[in-house]
Amino acid sequence: MYPRESLSGDPPYLHADYASTRKRSPSKPLVIIPHTLSELTGPVYGHETVQEGDNDLTRQHLGEPLGERIVVTGRVLDEDGRPVPNTLIELWQANAAGRYIHVRDQHPAPLDPNFTGAGRVVTDSEGRYRFTSIKPGAYPWRNHPNAWRPAHIHFSLFGPSFLTRLVTQMYFPGDPLFPFDPIFNSIADERARNRLIARFDIETTEPEWALGYQFDFVLRGRNATPLEDPHDD
Repeated sequence: MYPRESLSGDPPYLHADYASTRKRSPSKPLVIIPHTLSELTGPVYGHETVQEGDNDLTRQHLGEPLGERIVVTGRVLDEDGRPVPNTLIELWQANAAGRYIHVRDQHPAPLDPNFTGAGRVVTDSEGRYRFTSIKPGAYPWRNHPNAWRPAHIHFSLFGPSFLTRLVTQMYFPGDPLFPFDPIFNSIADERARNRLIARFDIETTEPEWALGYQFDFVLRGRNATPLEDPHDD
């Protein structure tokens, strides 16, 4: 991706309501280290191993996963609205019950043996991508009393070099947990927050199969997609 003129649309390193940032946010001024040529132009690992079907999380196992099937599609664009092709997009998410397949996730919601919750795809010549998945459930995360995360999907985008990575989250429209989520609300700019909410799109919906959502990634400029800490929940 590209350097940004402003980070005003991104959450701060320290957001007191998001408890874990109190311990891991920098306490001293950041030290800018110049990038070397290999960091700026080196290879990105993973493009060549993306297989057909990696973008369909509903067909990775012998059985079908439980939950509401969804299609998420959109484009990766630069600040001028031009497509960014050959971008590796990875996603990970909780299952329909709001649980990840991860040793740290021990809350008492059922695991789904037919849903791993991870996929990837490479954008085409028009910067387009497409995933088929299951709508994730909300889950508790102990940040504060009665804390629940809104349903969301994590995305990671890799550009032409190893350092050009964008990590963000996509939310679903109308979620009642938005006002109570400190991660979502750590972005002060309401317009930037709203850029993290997918748009329901009836044209993307597949009849009798899956509901459709549109979500574009903008890599720079006033409409840039807000970034997140890769370790966010």
